[in-house]
Amino acid sequence: MLKLDSKQKDFRAQLARFCEETARNPEVAKTVSEIIADVRRGGDVTVSQYTAKFDGARLNARQMRISPEALEKAAAALPAPARKAFDEAARNIRDYHKQTLPKSWEARNAHGARVGETFHPIRRCGLYIPGGQVPLASTVFMSALPAQLAGVPQIVACTPPRPDGSVDASILAALRFCGVSEVYAVGGVQAIALMAYGTETVPAVDKIFGPGNAYVCEAKRQVFGDVGVDLLPGPSEVAIIADATANPQWTAASLLAQAEHGTGGEKIYLIATDAPSLPDAVWQAMQVQLVSLSHAEKIRRVLDRNYCVLSLSGLQAAVEAANFIAPEHLEIHTSEKDAQKYARQITTAGAMFIGHHTPTVLGDFTAGPSHTLPTGRTGRFFSGLQVTDFMRRTSLVEYSPESLKKAAAVVAAFTEMEKLDAHGRSLSIRLEGGVR
Repeated sequence: MLKLDSKQKDFRAQLARFCEETARNPEVAKTVSEIIADVRRGGDVTVSQYTAKFDGARLNARQMRISPEALEKAAAALPAPARKAFDEAARNIRDYHKQTLPKSWEARNAHGARVGETFHPIRRCGLYIPGGQVPLASTVFMSALPAQLAGVPQIVACTPPRPDGSVDASILAALRFCGVSEVYAVGGVQAIALMAYGTETVPAVDKIFGPGNAYVCEAKRQVFGDVGVDLLPGPSEVAIIADATANPQWTAASLLAQAEHGTGGEKIYLIATDAPSLPDAVWQAMQVQLVSLSHAEKIRRVLDRNYCVLSLSGLQAAVEAANFIAPEHLEIHTSEKDAQKYARQITTAGAMFIGHHTPTVLGDFTAGPSHTLPTGRTGRFFSGLQVTDFMRRTSLVEYSPESLKKAAAVVAAFTEMEKLDAHGRSLSIRLEGGVR
């Protein structure tokens, strides 16, 4: 655990070092590069070899594809409470993302020309669904449902198999529930490479979505440019701003929840404002709650290495710290009046959970926004997953002879400045008449 006080001279430098410990690992990057190159050369056979090596499952190309019967069986066996949860979560997620659907538009510019933009779904999208230590059925909903709303015609999913070659039943049921039928029992870097470049039996996708561990995140980084990627969501993070009104037990529970994902790279922050006794009270509450948690040992490792407590004074100091951290999840455990002030001034959080009664788990499973969010300070320039990420935009321009004349002087001026006479000629030749 790292304890920081804003009165320390090196406060900002220590906070920066703690945040930057998620930076790229050269050994991870090298391993990922080698696996991607191997998959590009060897295709299906190489994917099978890496699946056997890392997941212990011996599957050939045909066996990697999850059959429609297996998807149907998993969906049919879904317990009633889980089915009800699927229905309710899906309704909230769809309703939320419907609000973000973009609309094509047209207008006239200063020359009288028709301009606008139109939106189209990306043709083929790949979803990565973590399924190792923590099978994330919820990630299916958070990525597949926005893709469907965008109108993506081909949705592919990859998720890691168990050593016996099977895949977690809740993930399969969620995929069937969301209408995803092209599913492969492939995980890790080899799954990202398979989706990015394709193999003899699996066509490449155009864009890859979904969270993952450090290797998956690095793989997405390395294939970007050959295919699109949504963002680089790595191990989970939460920062909690808490004042004297915070309930230490509730705060502790929220911190523990985001530490239990199991990769060891999770980061949790407590930003205590004008509440000197709160950090100790939260720590004691965490120790009590840990006793009954199934992932206690993994959580303890995160608390030892990746737990940062910031003791600050005043709202502005907490705002500045939160904006610097740019956390994936930000919970605000303060008075209602101050919570709204924080919500207005913090601009880099992936998702914000406002008030004592709004734990991050609501966003993880059912509130509506996607839980695929920026981590590792990338919230400074990335946003959480939304419908438009599954679409691409085309700008439209249509000039008439009359509007072309009005644009001629502007084009001529830029042509002269940039010494691009062929550019200028491409307009002027149209004003000179001749064959249309």
